[in-house]
Amino acid sequence: MKRIAYRKVFWRIVPFLMLCYVVAYLDRVNVGFAKLQMSTDLAFSETVYGLGAGIFFIGYFLFEVPSNVILHKVGARVWIARIMITWGLISAGFMFTASAPMFYLLRFLLGVAEAGFYPGIILFLTYWYPSHRRAKIIAIFMSAIPISGIFGNPLSGWIMDSFHGSNGLAGWQWMFLIEAVPAILLGIAVFFFLDNGIRHAKWLSEAEKQAIEREIAQEEHGKERSHSVAGIFRDPRIWLMCLIYFCFVMGQYGLTFWMPTLVKATGVAGNLNIGLISAIPFICAVIAMNFFGRSADRYRERRWHLVVPALFGAVGFVVAAASPDPTIAIAFLSLAAAGAITCAPLFWSLPTAFLGGTGAAAGIALINSVGNLAGFVSPYLVGYLKDLTGTTQVGMYALAAILMVGAILVLTVPPKLVNR
Repeated sequence: MKRIAYRKVFWRIVPFLMLCYVVAYLDRVNVGFAKLQMSTDLAFSETVYGLGAGIFFIGYFLFEVPSNVILHKVGARVWIARIMITWGLISAGFMFTASAPMFYLLRFLLGVAEAGFYPGIILFLTYWYPSHRRAKIIAIFMSAIPISGIFGNPLSGWIMDSFHGSNGLAGWQWMFLIEAVPAILLGIAVFFFLDNGIRHAKWLSEAEKQAIEREIAQEEHGKERSHSVAGIFRDPRIWLMCLIYFCFVMGQYGLTFWMPTLVKATGVAGNLNIGLISAIPFICAVIAMNFFGRSADRYRERRWHLVVPALFGAVGFVVAAASPDPTIAIAFLSLAAAGAITCAPLFWSLPTAFLGGTGAAAGIALINSVGNLAGFVSPYLVGYLKDLTGTTQVGMYALAAILMVGAILVLTVPPKLVNR
């Protein structure tokens, strides 16, 4: 009974949520492809681009916790629909970018609009899955990140090459417009398709609902609950989680925002070719994410399943930066992607192992918002260092060092707290 119930839950919600996140992530990072044309058209320096890419996360940070608390109160269906529709509209608005200040403003507003989406989904999954099943599910869900790179990068390159000059618009303007439409359509679909929780799922029998609820209820007894949002801010373990996640997000966004530029630097020419080659590291990331996610759940071990990918990512960054050979550089960029991108989904098995109730909503949002400030720091840091040194090498070395710090911090987490 339980197995059938979880199979139904999986096929009902996980592929749909993955599709939503593919679109979300594409709209978040497609600015990396737009940069290949937009920076020339608008005379943006590397620092201007990096700052603009990162400002998204300031808006994200400021509105993350309240957005997730609202989701917990009003339900995922309404709030996630609102998030997707508003970010789709703002993403389309990027086609009107004419200056650096306008670029900064739109990136900030996009962050405000999208705030709460990712941690909201993580919270939503805790309503359906106990922790010993969750790492695998989150890894599958977060395969959306590399999948968005696998399909989104070639798509972005093709749009920019094929539509450039059509109706007087540049390729990057068409890219923003076309890639915004799915977010709006999916936002409407969320309102009609998503259920707020097990009790609302008409597609589960009563016996199936009870089987899942019993398993989740048993786990909830072992979790700690905060009776106020303020209690979360006083918990040192939450701030440790924030630091760990910050390190991993530094690696993730340093890679994704700069991937087209890094691939172009190896000598690849043409936006479509850059898109196709830059899909390779994301394919490796999909494989790694699902391997480590399944292994973590199978052995109920969380810490080393984070440390090993982080070390892979660090080694990948260093060798890719140092190698003059394009083939070796792409190969180790793939290792960097497999490591850095894998860390994010596996990380969430740590805090969700000990947070419950309203504390989970506020705690997940706080960790995600503080950690995602790295999304501001990382692209800006790489851009600044590139302007300063004329190369992306130093920035990649910095990202490698930060991933190493994250790995060390993970080992300070008590195993009994998270190995469930």
